[in-house]
Amino acid sequence: MRMLDNVIDINYYAVQKARNSNMRHRPVGLGIMGFQDCLHRLRVPYASPEAVEFADRSMEMVAYATYWASTELAEERGRYGSFPGSLWDRGVLPQDTLDLLAAERGGYVELDRSATLDWDALRGRIKQHGMRNSNCIAIAPTATIANIVGVSAVDRARPTRTCSSNRTCRASSRWSTSILVRDLKQAGLWDEVMIADVKYFDGNLARIDRVPADLRRLYATAFEIEPKWLVEAAARRQKWIDQSQSLNIYMPGASGKKLDDTYKLAWIRGLKTTYYLRAMGATHAEKSTSKTGQLNAVPRASASTLDAAAASPRRGAEALRDRQPRVRGLPVVITLAKTQVCRAVPGAAAGRRRAPAGRLRGDGAGLAGDDLPRAALRPGAASCRWTGSEATAATPNGIPSPAPSGTSMSRSTRCRFPPSAARGGRTRAGA
Repeated sequence: MRMLDNVIDINYYAVQKARNSNMRHRPVGLGIMGFQDCLHRLRVPYASPEAVEFADRSMEMVAYATYWASTELAEERGRYGSFPGSLWDRGVLPQDTLDLLAAERGGYVELDRSATLDWDALRGRIKQHGMRNSNCIAIAPTATIANIVGVSAVDRARPTRTCSSNRTCRASSRWSTSILVRDLKQAGLWDEVMIADVKYFDGNLARIDRVPADLRRLYATAFEIEPKWLVEAAARRQKWIDQSQSLNIYMPGASGKKLDDTYKLAWIRGLKTTYYLRAMGATHAEKSTSKTGQLNAVPRASASTLDAAAASPRRGAEALRDRQPRVRGLPVVITLAKTQVCRAVPGAAAGRRRAPAGRLRGDGAGLAGDDLPRAALRPGAASCRWTGSEATAATPNGIPSPAPSGTSMSRSTRCRFPPSAARGGRTRAGA
């Protein structure tokens, strides 16, 4: 509070009216972040009454210390100019405003109003010394600075994923949930396969069967938690805050009924504001790893591999299969040269422009057109991957063969090869 109060005095004001207002009222906005990180250390899931109670007690402590510090600054530096006649001067604290709200509404405020600290002592100090600041607490979204510091924002569960790409911190990828990594290591589950699975499922541990149920519940992401738990925790914090807080609402499948229930609950709990309503996106960002920056990176084929492919189609196909990627359970996307992704459409007119032989590339890996993919032509896969009247198909035995004449390509159609798994050829179901 001392630092924030100092900012008012040393700040640059481009407009004199802004300076006059700040000097008269001296408002500041102290906030918190890392709420769910505390829950992780306490081993308390966000979607639980224990988490709601922790939100209440932790915010009470922060508010009590903040208001007390403002009274100490008032004793040392003097009260803010407009203190006389304010709610502080009349002995009305933030939690008391719930009574004013209920009186204005004629009821319709249902919230636990219990307290554990000595608020009468604080009232006595305010009456004696006044307040240095007209406003003290305001919880901002903290989305960017929370990522920089490496903690969760206070107004939400960990949003959408337990791991995130964080270029702000000058890292191609960082695991922001270090406690999750520790727990997975203790369970003997932290390996390359787990890293790939968590990235593939966007941090949704509920879709990884080998993660224990208690860890899946503890590390549930924002879209896995019912919005009511976000509202309940925010309402308990709100009763101690003299201003307001940022509160994002997350709904994986927003509907009229869900919206009605959620915002009615926020109203009945006395919340002053909500922030964004977040829904699931139709697309996802490209996954990347912390080692190379590319999850499906495919190195250039060596000269010996290209020579083998040219000398014998069968030996060439076997050489390509030997170079399959070693990331299990992840789809490898094969595209044409010039970034076209195509599928054979029998019966279309022939005579389209042909793609030169050997110009398949791995999409997502960002390779040049002359690169050969390691995961192409998996045994059992049958799908054409060339343009023109001389298309080439992957036959069940994995050997390229010319497609029937009159085969052309449809554009904007993505084709996926499920990769052969490393470690014994096993693949994840549904990959």
